[in-house]
Amino acid sequence: MFSKQTTHYICIVIQQAIFLFISGGEIAFILFIAIMVFGADKLPEIARGLGKGMRTLKDATNDIKHEITKSAENHGIDTSITSDVKKELDKVKDDLEDFTGSVKRKF
Repeated sequence: MFSKQTTHYICIVIQQAIFLFISGGEIAFILFIAIMVFGADKLPEIARGLGKGMRTLKDATNDIKHEITKSAENHGIDTSITSDVKKELDKVKDDLEDFTGSVKRKF
């Protein structure tokens, strides 16, 4: 029914949808609609295009971050505060995980 590549893309979509808390029936309905609208042959091309677009957006975001960091360092602005804040946030996350570990649901 589907090519191996199409099946691979469908599996990736299902894995990503698990994080969105979408049930199996909803995923099947969305895939059915996507196949009806675009056709099974076009789905890999669409997924590939979306992946390239997301990669381009991520690269542009990283370039902007690096440019801001370089500019701040060239103007003598202290950028070490971000690493200090990140360390503190990580420590709080770890403490929170220790505190709520038994309460979390296991999926």
